[in-house]
Amino acid sequence: ELISSLRSKLQTLWEERELVLSEARACAERGEELEAMVQDVCKPNEFERYMMFIGDLEKVVSLLLCLSSRLARVQNAMRRIDGNTDAEEKQSLNERYKLLSRQREDAKDLKEVVSGILAKYLTDQQLQDYRRFVQVKTSLLIEQKDLEEQIKFFKEQLENLEQSIP
Repeated sequence: ELISSLRSKLQTLWEERELVLSEARACAERGEELEAMVQDVCKPNEFERYMMFIGDLEKVVSLLLCLSSRLARVQNAMRRIDGNTDAEEKQSLNERYKLLSRQREDAKDLKEVVSGILAKYLTDQQLQDYRRFVQVKTSLLIEQKDLEEQIKFFKEQLENLEQSIP
């Protein structure tokens, strides 16, 4: 029963992944339309920044997720600090917290720089379309990453269970 349940869950996750990939393809088509529009209205160096940002959006999203996760772990560790924790460890946690906060803000700033450039050239509606595109693309990337992790987890569980049964 457990094996059957895991297989069923995996099947559901694969179907969800296909839906997300389909949405990602539609989003990519919208991105190509936006790219053409931005290329028409921006200076070449600004268009290059836009393309670099869009090209790196997946990396930026992954970086933000990773930094947020690390930041949460450091914050949890800082909350567990008590009178027995030595000064060096407290100092180390504070430094890590500051560094991770700066890195997260730098990643966010890149997004704002691109928005600022585009605000000079695009109409309010076009700028809204761009922001909606980035938001949808980001959401799809996060959802894709989450589904991949769940699929990996359930595959491992299924493999371990199948190996444990004689």
